[in-house]
Amino acid sequence: MPHIDVGNDAPGIIGLMRFRPETAAPLNDLADALLRTPGPLSRGERELIASYVSHGNGCAFCTGGHSEVAARELEGGMPAVRRVLDDHDFSGLPEKIGALLAIAGLVRKGGKEVTEEAVAAARKAGATDVEIHDTVLIAAAFCMYNRYVDGLAAPLPADPASYGRQMADRVVAHGYANGPGARRA
Repeated sequence: MPHIDVGNDAPGIIGLMRFRPETAAPLNDLADALLRTPGPLSRGERELIASYVSHGNGCAFCTGGHSEVAARELEGGMPAVRRVLDDHDFSGLPEKIGALLAIAGLVRKGGKEVTEEAVAAARKAGATDVEIHDTVLIAAAFCMYNRYVDGLAAPLPADPASYGRQMADRVVAHGYANGPGARRA
């Protein structure tokens, strides 16, 4: 049961964003900047980082949606995403992405968990300073998003898999700032 009445039936972060559109706009803009705008990491790689952190935090809503988007954007689709989430198996991915996911997992535990050794391993695997920066920022932001959803006990959709596919359709077509939960004046 949700901790607060958000005045709508939308699940997860979507309902929370509809409740407070003035905070939804910058949160959606941040998600777009982190996950959808051009950058050195592909959209699929960035969505996988978001999904990996969300899964580690136990946030089913965020894991479902971002896993679906990552699966559409990455070679190997959902089986590749599930290997990462369920088995922490990075073997089918480029070494650099595995090293960045390891950093994301450390950020999820706490910012000070990121070690010089983890950063050195990512650099050795070919990660740039911008890619390391973006990984840490995505991981930190998704810790916030996950805690927002779970801290208010936002409800899950009745059919999470179907909802994740619908959310991915909207995100791939429109991004986050103009996609699910977006309410612009």
